[in-house]
Amino acid sequence: MVMSLWFLVGCDGSKPRSVTKAEPGPIPETPQRPGDPEVGYDVLVNRAVVTCGLPYDAYVEASVGGAFDPAPDSAIPGRRGRNAELPYALTAFTAESGVELVTSNCLGCHAAPLNGELVIGLGNEFLDFTADPVMAVEGAGAYVDGEAQVAEWQRWADRIGAIAPWSMTDTIGANPAQAITLALMAHRDPETLAWSDEPLLPLPPTEVLPASVPPWWNVGKKHAMFYNGEGRGDHVGYMMLASTTCTDSVAEAREIDAWFKDVRAYLATLEAPAYPYPIDAELAAEGQRLFKAECTECHGRYGERERYPNELVALDEVGTDPAMAEQAYRRTDRFARWFNASFYGRNANAQPGLGYVAPPLDGVWATAPYLHNGAVPTLAALLDTRERPTYWRFESASPDYDQAELGWRYERLEQGREQFASLDEQKWVYDTSRRGYSNQGHDFGDLLSAQERLALLEYLKTL
Repeated sequence: MVMSLWFLVGCDGSKPRSVTKAEPGPIPETPQRPGDPEVGYDVLVNRAVVTCGLPYDAYVEASVGGAFDPAPDSAIPGRRGRNAELPYALTAFTAESGVELVTSNCLGCHAAPLNGELVIGLGNEFLDFTADPVMAVEGAGAYVDGEAQVAEWQRWADRIGAIAPWSMTDTIGANPAQAITLALMAHRDPETLAWSDEPLLPLPPTEVLPASVPPWWNVGKKHAMFYNGEGRGDHVGYMMLASTTCTDSVAEAREIDAWFKDVRAYLATLEAPAYPYPIDAELAAEGQRLFKAECTECHGRYGERERYPNELVALDEVGTDPAMAEQAYRRTDRFARWFNASFYGRNANAQPGLGYVAPPLDGVWATAPYLHNGAVPTLAALLDTRERPTYWRFESASPDYDQAELGWRYERLEQGREQFASLDEQKWVYDTSRRGYSNQGHDFGDLLSAQERLALLEYLKTL
């Protein structure tokens, strides 16, 4: 196999930038490029960052056949033209070939219903990535007609087929975005972004580690994009990595980059949703005092003197499942080098660390399940390791909110997936005994009394 040129030289002919490993501690701030939030919202809901997809005519035919729901499932203000007719997670656009296409967009993972309203920026923790996407793509291909349409569908199908093993999980809610991105990098030359059907790098492990989708409304506070402290420098380069699905040249990437800085500016204006249920003000005040004494060093202050420390906490201190951080730190240097040598990394630097960033807690009440892998279903369980279930599943695909536990209602299970005969039932089971799925660590709440935990939970409702 011929290795990509990135291994020998950088984009400008120099040696590629080395991968700097991040040490635990504060993450320094990098000024972000200015953008127009209003423009950012408009392009977020109307333009495509993934520039290949299913021909629109075939999408309509497949919808009539029951393969897709053609109607919008939630109204998104500002959607124009064809987009106003589509579900919010899909975007229509016209390719250079003149064929109108339908493709996925950012809101599929980064918008979710809350109290009957779609909230842009809330991670969707109920996405189902357990099915083989190739089957759906091939099925849709039966509705494609015409030479130009077939060519567009084939390009899309080839890309999906190449990354399919890294786009599947066996548990609902586990998000494979990181694994998909690494698989896409392996098929691209970083200097030109040209696609290669044969991988140019050794592919990542097919074991897809689970990740919980963080809320967008914290973008403006974060100095690093990802849980392990990676994603420093210009955030736009990381945010638009989904474009590596179909963007085959630096010129195409530069065009997307020109408007994605506006998307980042829009995301930085988002605010967390307010807790919609009653709050015991006296108990919350007690919890605030406790929070200031015990939690601010990592998670920061809130209110008039707001401050977020952007702290990368070492694995042995936080104690949470190490698999994600260790994999990025020890096994994926080739992908960090790819990023640093590519257009996406020209103003950034991938810096994995052996730890996890203590996140901002704005709107934390709405972001269940918890930890970087979504292993803990409620905030109450996060503050008391004795209450964390080994096996659990949500009560339904749209469960009620538990105002006492602070999280979506779930069912504790005595056994793992083996107790269910059907795959449809098994895929709902979260098994914390598996590698990467552990609910261990962040045991600081164990030192609190039951009354202190209640007070702290009450205060977290106010953030």
